[in-house]
Amino acid sequence: MKSIVISSLLLASVASNAIATEITVISFGGAGKDVQTQAFYKPFEKTTGDKVIAGEYNGEMGRIKVMVDTQSVNWDVVQVGGAELKTGCDEGLFEHLNIEQIGQPSNFVPGTFSDCGAGVLVWSTAMAYNADKLKVAPTGWTDFWDLQKFPGKRSLHKGAKYTLEIALMADGVPNGDIYKVLSSKEGVDRAFRKLDQIKSNIQWWEAGAQPMQFLASGDVAMTSAFNGRVFSAQESGANVKIIWQGSIYDIDSWAIPKGSKNKDVAEQFIAFSLRPEQQKPHTEKLGYGSTNLHTESLLDPALAARLNTSSNNLAQAIPIDNAFWVDHGEELEQRFNAWSAK
Repeated sequence: MKSIVISSLLLASVASNAIATEITVISFGGAGKDVQTQAFYKPFEKTTGDKVIAGEYNGEMGRIKVMVDTQSVNWDVVQVGGAELKTGCDEGLFEHLNIEQIGQPSNFVPGTFSDCGAGVLVWSTAMAYNADKLKVAPTGWTDFWDLQKFPGKRSLHKGAKYTLEIALMADGVPNGDIYKVLSSKEGVDRAFRKLDQIKSNIQWWEAGAQPMQFLASGDVAMTSAFNGRVFSAQESGANVKIIWQGSIYDIDSWAIPKGSKNKDVAEQFIAFSLRPEQQKPHTEKLGYGSTNLHTESLLDPALAARLNTSSNNLAQAIPIDNAFWVDHGEELEQRFNAWSAK
């Protein structure tokens, strides 16, 4: 009888190993990948018995297009930005997801789910300043333009995206009307006229680490910055403050390249990574908000209040309109480049 039981257990083990699946998950690498390994990959392997092969890329959509076009897809889940997700979905590069198997949309930040994507984190572009240098706290983008009250250089991302929205907010356009105004020639002209007012005082940043470096050195009084970079600077002891009024948030999503042979397991992985229990350590380590609204209750209240997804902070923000930038990005970036070169 004992030998029968042992044989049964061995057969069950063999069967279990036989149906275990290996999936390849591609993210943007760096610290994010390290945190994803601890928060998502290893727990998923332990829970399901499936294997995660972790890789990284720089967001090049061309790599995905080649795989799909040549029917040689060997990625199963890939992290993509909002604009890339929309473009890739429109071009048939991603599988349509079975959202019901992944999560209930009402439990997530609006915009988390789309036909081809499931949001894994929320990141923002917001205003930041060094509180050791500025004794009076600015309150929004209007103060960013007030060179008398807040003397010193400013820093903005060297590109049209985010910068034009910020200019319009500084010029008094209500948050809800930004893209309506920016959709007209008059609105674009208005944004550039506003930027003209402080152009000679702008020190442009091009890499995500630069805004915190500029603040630390005293080169600038205020800057736009990615909220995760501000969080990291604060964690290292810098007296950097963030202003959520007029911040712009976007969502990085998981997508499944068209033709993945492991779509079911890939969707299981995505669903697993969006659970509050998995989102908690991911959020705590990176400082980017969780798309799952139930994650906040698992966090220390002091930490939750510092995140872009806290209800108070999110209420002051606008979501990036990726459809607008897919349609108008090229022409606006060309105009911005010509303007900034003058």
